[in-house]
Amino acid sequence: MSDDECSQAMSDPKRVLFLCIGNACRSQMAEAFARAYGSDVLMPASAGFAPALRVADDTIRAMDEKHLDVRSQVPKSLSELAGTEFDLIINMSGYPLPQINGTTLRVWDVEDPICLDYDKHCQIRDRIEMLVRKLILELRIGQRQPNARP
Repeated sequence: MSDDECSQAMSDPKRVLFLCIGNACRSQMAEAFARAYGSDVLMPASAGFAPALRVADDTIRAMDEKHLDVRSQVPKSLSELAGTEFDLIINMSGYPLPQINGTTLRVWDVEDPICLDYDKHCQIRDRIEMLVRKLILELRIGQRQPNARP
């Protein structure tokens, strides 16, 4: 592999799946933040074990406050993404998840805001934003390290 091919391989965005229960709040927020802030290093998707009928109203409202419109996002099941290979799965469900095809799995302990008041919903949104920003930073640093020169 040439240096140019190596550089290209190192800079390919990582496919990241944010997974929760209903794909109505947490994973939708994470996907939106990842898409807005980190499209240079990741290609986000989200899904739920038991998808809701729509994104929660408080999620839409909370994300509007961050100037991110999630109205066009819809809850999806994991089976709807069958055939898509991911480099990383972020489990936000609060339940153990078996290894999936050798994909790297991380757990983010994030409370489900679906039945919580709006202020708590926003606190959870802010925590998710911080976690997504940390992931993006980690991926950006990881891309630079192999190309670093002494």
